[in-house]
Amino acid sequence: MELRLHRLELPLADPFTIARGTITTQQSLVVELRDGPWSGLGEVTVDHYYGHTFESMTRSLAAAQGELGRYASESPEAVWERMLAVMQGDRFALSALDIAAHDLWGKRLGKPCWQAWGLTWFAVPDSSYTIGIDRIEKMVEKLEKQPGWGTYKIKLGTPDDLEIVRALRQHTAARFRVDANCGWSVEQTIAMAKELDQLGVEFIEQPLPAEAPGEDWHEVYQHSVLPLIADESCRTEADVAACVDRFHGINVKLCKCGGLTPALGMLRQARQLGLKTMVGCMVETSIGISAAAQLLPLLDYADLDGAVLLATDPVSGVRIDRGRVSRPELPGLGVRWQAHHTPSFPSS
Repeated sequence: MELRLHRLELPLADPFTIARGTITTQQSLVVELRDGPWSGLGEVTVDHYYGHTFESMTRSLAAAQGELGRYASESPEAVWERMLAVMQGDRFALSALDIAAHDLWGKRLGKPCWQAWGLTWFAVPDSSYTIGIDRIEKMVEKLEKQPGWGTYKIKLGTPDDLEIVRALRQHTAARFRVDANCGWSVEQTIAMAKELDQLGVEFIEQPLPAEAPGEDWHEVYQHSVLPLIADESCRTEADVAACVDRFHGINVKLCKCGGLTPALGMLRQARQLGLKTMVGCMVETSIGISAAAQLLPLLDYADLDGAVLLATDPVSGVRIDRGRVSRPELPGLGVRWQAHHTPSFPSS
């Protein structure tokens, strides 16, 4: 089993701002697993907020070299716990490896991953389109450049949050969702929820910091007129049960939980606990997006616009047309490098 790593610098179509900062390019690490005629691709983005760099993730993947042969005869789920141990708990790096292993596994079976898992593709949710923080007129311009989406996710966490949503509402009748990215207080969340409810907002994602005390979360849960979806507060399987009576649903990110294997477990657990389910994304190529799209049959909500935010996507994969996600039909993730693209900075 051969491991190849590709470092990508991905220019964005527009600067992308959330409450924690602004990016104009996204750094991405693509993992390629090769086994004879088969090849699987996985992806993870560099994330300085969580402390994951090219260098740190490369070291973690190097530590897994001696165990890679297990993917030749075992399923990705059977190998995952061992890989987490040898990679010393680096779930970001493991997410890319686990995604690549699923791509490889699906190709061997001749089935897309969702079908290989035994899921049924029926009435899956559409994806939202994300509008990053900017001047209000610029945010309106971003919305108007992407007309026709049924749902827009609006990044908030500024002194002008309410004015932003009011301005955007004047330009579309689409459903809104808002993501405060840990930027609000308890009182602010409760007050904002009342106003946002009147503006056609469906839910609020992660209004308080993840480290906020439990009593704060209970208070907003009890008094917010809008549902609350956990993001930073629900990173791994161990966090799901703790979201009960604090959130109405969870947003699973593959890079945070460690790939498709734990994501499947988190989503199934959330449904058993009566929580709504959502999968989100980073700004990433169609590798990461196509991996997340395999989970759509398990979801109530989806936010899979990461590749749409890029100036150009070096990968072809699952197609998203104004939010409508085409059913993956090709084996594995159904991804491949674009014909004109040669992966940069390969290493092994």
